[in-house]
Amino acid sequence: MTATHPDPRPTAAPRPPGARSTPVDPTRWPDVAAPPRASGARRALAAAVVRRALERLPLRVRFADGDTVGLGGPLLEVHDPDAFHGRIGAQGLIGFGESYMAGEWDAPDPVGALTVLAAHAPDLVPAPLQRLRRLWHQRRPAARRNTPEGARTNISDHYDLSNDLFALFLDDTLSYSSAVFLGFPARRESLAAAQHRKIDRLLDLAEVGDGTRLLEIGTGWGELALRAAARGAHVTTLTLSREQRDRAVERAHEAGLADRVRVELRDYREESGTYDAVVSVEMIEAVGAEFWPVYFRTLDARLAPGGRAALQAITMPHDRMLAARDTHTWITKYVFPGGQIPSTAAVEESVRDHTRLRVARRDAFGPHYAETLRLWRETFTERAAEVGALGFDETFRRLWTFYLAYSEAGFRAGYLDVQQYLLTKEGPAR
Repeated sequence: MTATHPDPRPTAAPRPPGARSTPVDPTRWPDVAAPPRASGARRALAAAVVRRALERLPLRVRFADGDTVGLGGPLLEVHDPDAFHGRIGAQGLIGFGESYMAGEWDAPDPVGALTVLAAHAPDLVPAPLQRLRRLWHQRRPAARRNTPEGARTNISDHYDLSNDLFALFLDDTLSYSSAVFLGFPARRESLAAAQHRKIDRLLDLAEVGDGTRLLEIGTGWGELALRAAARGAHVTTLTLSREQRDRAVERAHEAGLADRVRVELRDYREESGTYDAVVSVEMIEAVGAEFWPVYFRTLDARLAPGGRAALQAITMPHDRMLAARDTHTWITKYVFPGGQIPSTAAVEESVRDHTRLRVARRDAFGPHYAETLRLWRETFTERAAEVGALGFDETFRRLWTFYLAYSEAGFRAGYLDVQQYLLTKEGPAR
């Protein structure tokens, strides 16, 4: 299952007596409504491994029977230990996320608790058991490969959920990527300006100005294309999301820039034009490792000699990327099907080995993404009733709360980072 349109009329699945849980629609969320079968031995092993990991962490984990483990810190409350351990024993981190969706555990400060877990992620499972990860880690589904057809399905499953949904928690620019703030803590009223600061920095890196032929790979809802067109650029922007395409076209007309912005429902591999500059914001995460060489070769092929490409990309440590490369995760199951985060080494190797481009600059700003996510999460939480009014049930709302908190925790722990890259192509000056 992926994050597609939910049935607004959930049917509660029966739960064990005394267990605290969220009503779950078994037709919409089958794997959440019915925990996977786990033998008593596997459940007991999971309980032992979880206890061993938690008792060494700066966390306070309280189980339903009153038993508490951990060194003290953010509270994590397990309401249904049997289901919690069974899910983790059967499916690892997918089970951990599904257990939250089912209401089997909670945390008053989910980001605080998840940040502790993210900071200790490499050491949570003992080394001998890590060698047996294939016993509970699923492989990525072949149907979710980012072939041209597969990419359309994967993108639609997330970005075509509802423009109204995204508008509830994003700022007025409808930017769904990390902003760049002037200082911390970030304020909600500064988010739109911080998104413009991020966009302007990318356009400046690519030297976009009057008359620039600009290709954008990954339209979003069109803010970067509009801002480039306002500089006098002629913009072709590509997306696979019909919802985003329709809204971006509307916004270009509303801004009086429709003559300078062409929004195409097209895969990046199908583009054939030549451009002075290419900009792509947090698009590479949707490409998939097997297609990273194709993606960078496309940037090279589309750039005129002397052209510049500015990219924004989420990254993770190279060793963790390699460990998770073929693994089906909670995020790929429920949020970003086909998604895969590269390392900086993977980006730079792909550029070096498959293109004539050169990495001229790289700037990291992970703490800014943590703050961006915090603002989105707080707004999403405050407007939960409006999310529900759009037809998204409680399980979906818990899914998105976990997704935003989980992502924020990754950046706060340093497990995730975000980069802006400048790639240049040798040739005569423009």
